Amino acid sequence: MAELEGKVAIVTGASSGIGEATVMQLAARGATVVAAARRADRLEALAARVVAAGGRCETAVSDLADAEAARALVQGVATRHRRLDLLVNNAGAMRNAFLAGAAPADLDAMLDLNVRGLIAACQAALSPMRESGGGHIVNVASVAAWLCTPGAATYSATKAAVRAFSEALRKEAIRFGIRVTVISPGVVATELTDHIADARIRSAYLQWTEGFEPLQSEDVADAIVWAATRPARVGVNEIVLRPLGQDR
Repeated sequence: MAELEGKVAIVTGASSGIGEATVMQLAARGATVVAAARRADRLEALAARVVAAGGRCETAVSDLADAEAARALVQGVATRHRRLDLLVNNAGAMRNAFLAGAAPADLDAMLDLNVRGLIAACQAALSPMRESGGGHIVNVASVAAWLCTPGAATYSATKAAVRAFSEALRKEAIRFGIRVTVISPGVVATELTDHIADARIRSAYLQWTEGFEPLQSEDVADAIVWAATRPARVGVNEIVLRPLGQDR
């Protein structure tokens, strides 16, 4: 399958999990993929796997929590390739803690990466996509946007912000032929939960998720790539996917 032959895509948070799986699947469908994250060794290993499988992958070491770095990443790719067809904003942080005792640095980390960096990347993508007559922005949110639990106040707020921002952006971008999709997964087996700041919250989360089989990164990547390969006339506004056993 080469539905994305000739297309240029950026995937953030590409060094593991959903981002890594998305890079592999987009490249398998013919896209030239720029894999962006902070961990250079992981990115190089991923690019090697893509090339070994016959795909095209470039790497970009970037801290997407820095809004200016996010803008520079997108602008650089668009300038170098003279086009940008797909931006997948997947990078995220989940440093959950009860708010009264939460470290300000953890709160800032979630706001900077989950919201500010994402908005900056989207803003930078609009001009090159508009110039080429269209494009597609995919923002990864979470069911935590409406599944609000103690200890996840800031994380849930950032994901709710992603959904609201994406819906407004979708309406702004329609006239330029730019599609905007939100992907809202439930529980996924990734490294994200390793960074939960409060041990009590992490323990409760792990105990809860023992009751069902979580999604795998490839499941979410499937949804992203499905949305990205629909005909240009089709706007996939949001995909919500949960493990079968997740009841909330």
